[in-house]
Amino acid sequence: MTTAVVVPAAGRGERLGAGAPKALVPVRGVPLLVHAVLGLAAAPSVASVVVAAPPDGVEPVRRALADALPDRPGLVTVVAGGSTRADSVALGLAAVGPDVDVVLVHDAARAFAPPALVETVVAAVRRGAPAVVPGVPVPDTVRKVAEDGTAHETPDRASLRAVQTPQGFRRAVLDEAYARRSPSQPPTDDAALVEQLGVAVHVVAGSDEAFKVTRPVDLLLAEALLAAREAREAGGVEA
Repeated sequence: MTTAVVVPAAGRGERLGAGAPKALVPVRGVPLLVHAVLGLAAAPSVASVVVAAPPDGVEPVRRALADALPDRPGLVTVVAGGSTRADSVALGLAAVGPDVDVVLVHDAARAFAPPALVETVVAAVRRGAPAVVPGVPVPDTVRKVAEDGTAHETPDRASLRAVQTPQGFRRAVLDEAYARRSPSQPPTDDAALVEQLGVAVHVVAGSDEAFKVTRPVDLLLAEALLAAREAREAGGVEA
């Protein structure tokens, strides 16, 4: 099975407050998007990557990724993204080659997801799961809150998972989900869209390193993660 990854990266990232599209915010001098694509490129199963970039930033993104991956000139295709995440995924999916039968969707903001996580998701799809998401246990107590601000239900957190990306799908399943999607009801993620078809979504173990860079404090966490990785590599210790 041939695997491609769609990376929606056209969001403005207002919560990050960086004054630039989130995907282009640098961590240690390298844009988040480049970190994300380098991680995907390190996963043996990934044959191609399609990036949906900010419409006014397609050429800069294309150049940045070409510079970052000089030895793999055919790996990445860059297209203009849409006004919503779902629009960007749809535009990226349309650019995926016809020979691909497994598609992952990965948020550029989860730029430090390890290649091993990518391989775990791909392997689950290849074993027969139509849709796969990585998830990590929820460490905090979660409460449902009514409109008046009162808590009225406390779910058992043992059964809860915080869902991450990359999320993996059989190509035909994801194509059908996007063909049937309602523009008036944007999905929270791609798995939610697939669930609307009545397709079962399987959960595999996620990774603490696949956190989403959303707020300024997350950039500090990203810096610390990269420093720890560099220290491991310098000491000859495998992650």
